Amino acid sequence: MVFNTGAALLDAIVLAVVSQKDEGTYGYKITQDVRRAIDVSESTLYPVLRRLQKDECLEVYDRQFDGRNRRYYKVTDRGMAQLNLYKAEWKSYSKKIHEIFEGGAKN
Repeated sequence: MVFNTGAALLDAIVLAVVSQKDEGTYGYKITQDVRRAIDVSESTLYPVLRRLQKDECLEVYDRQFDGRNRRYYKVTDRGMAQLNLYKAEWKSYSKKIHEIFEGGAKN
């Protein structure tokens, strides 16, 4: 992708991906799902997950899988509120960009 991805957009994408699973999802799966939209490495994504957890947008729990623990992430109520804000902002932002791309700025 030729466009830079800012922290807010990455947070929004991660929250959207995690919110799609009611029971939560694990780190590797989140990375794979985020990569459908943007090219991101695990070394970039895990600090985002930690930051969202610190900001109380994600809760974390471990679950046994094939004899070892797998860390799962689940969106909190606060995270859903933040995601809804991101969605509204994105809708407005992308509409403005689309208008400029398609017909120039309208006064």
